[in-house]
Amino acid sequence: MPPSNQPVIIIRRKKKSEEHGHHGGAWKVAYADFVTAMMAFFLLLWLLNVTTDVERKGIADYFAPASISKSESGAGGVMGGQTISDAGAQISAFSPPTTEDQTIPTAGKGEEGEADTKGKDAGKDAGGAVEGGDGEKMPSLLREERLAEAIKREEERFKQAEAALKEAIENSPELRAFADQLQIDRTNEGLRIQIIDRDNFSMFPSGSSIPFERARTLLRLVGSVLTRLPNQISVSGHTDSQPFSVGSRRDNWSLSTERANVSRGELLVAGVNERRIAKVVGLADREPFVPNDPKAAQNRRISIVLLRQNQIAEAAQSLNP
Repeated sequence: MPPSNQPVIIIRRKKKSEEHGHHGGAWKVAYADFVTAMMAFFLLLWLLNVTTDVERKGIADYFAPASISKSESGAGGVMGGQTISDAGAQISAFSPPTTEDQTIPTAGKGEEGEADTKGKDAGKDAGGAVEGGDGEKMPSLLREERLAEAIKREEERFKQAEAALKEAIENSPELRAFADQLQIDRTNEGLRIQIIDRDNFSMFPSGSSIPFERARTLLRLVGSVLTRLPNQISVSGHTDSQPFSVGSRRDNWSLSTERANVSRGELLVAGVNERRIAKVVGLADREPFVPNDPKAAQNRRISIVLLRQNQIAEAAQSLNP
């Protein structure tokens, strides 16, 4: 036993807590860059999906530089840089801007002015259109050429359709004798095909809208040729001036309209798309084929027109969306 008068020694042991070091925020910056890049990428995909080729080309042309300066500053190397000042000049950002006096040549004065005037006159065509600096034609001249090309292509299709109709009739022994009943010509509306009555040929019985069988065959033959063309179609019926009997509820207006509608049905049977039929009208005796003889048999006819307006309108719309 130790003496009671000796001090008691107490030993305290402290446990050191292990503290984790601070990780830092570098990963947050990297993650933010990744999210920003993904957002830009999906925004690009969305823009590519909702824009057309023309709009994308317009956006690309907007960001493309109109011209690239040929001047170089500094050493003229890859990192030489370019400035708006003279080539090789290095101007401090804190230096005041400098200006230079430039002489602008006037047309008709000096050699440069004459060259500029001649260049503008050379760019004009017979219609007054001017070509741009890159040789491209002005929109007005381009529009006229496109429309002229559309009309030319349409005329070629009309010629092919006319030749096909004549060939089909010649190859049909049943209809060869009625080749004179088919009249084909050009009008302001388009290619007009008329099936005309004559003394030895009638499409319909007198006062009736039910065609003879040979008239059905001829109408379907015309329809089979029209299926090869994209133009819209107009069908009109015509009669002579012979009136109906007194007290009849029908007249030449209703008769011509009924015959035109029946002819439309025969074209559909031949394969013509119903949506291509632009109009079906009855004109009675208002547009006689033989004006001097209103009761002539030739005045009774069915007129089928391939409308040229559709093709020309499409060409104009492609130039003016």
